[in-house]
Amino acid sequence: MSLLIKICGLSDARNVNDAVAAGADAVGFVFARSVRQVTPQHAVEISKGVPSTVRRVAVMLHPDNEAWLKVLDVFAPDVLQTDAADYDELDVPYSVERWPVFREGVSSPGNDVTTYLFEGARSGAGETVNWSQAAGVAKHGNMILAGGLGPDNVADAIATVRPAGVDVSSGVENAPGKKDTLLINEFIGAARAAEKHL
Repeated sequence: MSLLIKICGLSDARNVNDAVAAGADAVGFVFARSVRQVTPQHAVEISKGVPSTVRRVAVMLHPDNEAWLKVLDVFAPDVLQTDAADYDELDVPYSVERWPVFREGVSSPGNDVTTYLFEGARSGAGETVNWSQAAGVAKHGNMILAGGLGPDNVADAIATVRPAGVDVSSGVENAPGKKDTLLINEFIGAARAAEKHL
């Protein structure tokens, strides 16, 4: 299975296209309160060039069902990513993949979870998890490792944790919320190179 690479927190069409052109498998749009927050309509506009082979991920944090249904209705994402406990309160159709988020020291995936994210206590804060401990968690299902990753450390993270995927947001920015084309390309290049040793 090939490594899944997700570029998250995208807020303009150029960077979305940069991520797709560089070989990202998923692009994330943040609907939670953040410097990277976008509206559902804006997400539609900047993701028009995304091919069907690349997943469009709605990234949320403790949304109420009304907020989620608006994102679903307007943006129609391929995936909903939010904390694992949030799904109990949300109407998520079978057509939308679920990527529950588990947080280091707070929650961990059970044997019934397939694809999930594993990161630190705060999303988008650039906090690196303990990779040695994450390697144990990665034996359950398909872990997408997030938190504090960037072009300089993603190869080491992949070699240590052996995740099914990696997710980056602040690690490919030159200012909060501002993605950098060169960093996106460097990150994906480094991850693809490391993938060959899995």
